[in-house]
Amino acid sequence: MHEASQSIPRPLVRANQWVIVISVLAALLTGLYWILAIPLISGVMGVFFNFNPVMRTAKIFLRKEPSSYIPEDKGQQLFNQLLAIIFLLTALIGYMLGWNTLAFIFSVMVGLAACVAILGFCVGCFVHYQWNQYKYRRRNKPA
Repeated sequence: MHEASQSIPRPLVRANQWVIVISVLAALLTGLYWILAIPLISGVMGVFFNFNPVMRTAKIFLRKEPSSYIPEDKGQQLFNQLLAIIFLLTALIGYMLGWNTLAFIFSVMVGLAACVAILGFCVGCFVHYQWNQYKYRRRNKPA
């Protein structure tokens, strides 16, 4: 069993993922690329200040105690959020500089990753696992 401080209830993680998906779709459909700043700022606040406004708002709507939901590992979610921040920031800067192809690619990638995560496969978790495997193999490589 996970401690409450080491996990995040799955509905809160899902709410954050939905905000990313909806923001990316809204930005792409309307051309109002500043919408990407919503999940970006929320993610930055979550990573650096331990206060994610999306998750905090979603917590109000939980019907049960947070500990009764399926827990998501807080460390893994931090890694995933850092990836989302990098992709959203790259996309937003790309749009601001007129580098629309780069911006579109990064927008779609973060949106698809969040959508796939909602469906049950965590791309960030896979990347994190592969990175750890690479470090392990490198560290334990025979001389």
